[in-house]
Amino acid sequence: MAEEPLDNIRLAFMQDLLPVGLAIVERARKGGVGKLFEVFTESSDPFQELRSEGESSASSLREKLDQVSPGLGNPVMSVKVDVSDESSQSSNKDDDELRHVLIRIEKNIDALNRYFGDNESDSDINLSE
Repeated sequence: MAEEPLDNIRLAFMQDLLPVGLAIVERARKGGVGKLFEVFTESSDPFQELRSEGESSASSLREKLDQVSPGLGNPVMSVKVDVSDESSQSSNKDDDELRHVLIRIEKNIDALNRYFGDNESDSDINLSE
């Protein structure tokens, strides 16, 4: 339980803050402080615009971090799995169907053996075992 808040903070950093930060750095590098403040004065939602600008760079950085250590750049999400009893009932149904198919195959083999006149002693195949 104690790790979940830290995982949530790390996830927020990787998905929200990292793209914004990379976009800010890129704007400052290309156009200086003027280009950086331009997004805050001209845009109605500057953080969303910065997030979309920096997403490709952030995605690339996350992929590189995952190459260093899987899950480092793209955090692993926890998943809850519920197991129901339907699978055991379905398995029993599949087993019954399989038995019927095998019995039908055995009857067809017996019919072929009678048709070709083979004796039971000539073949050591016994499918009922």
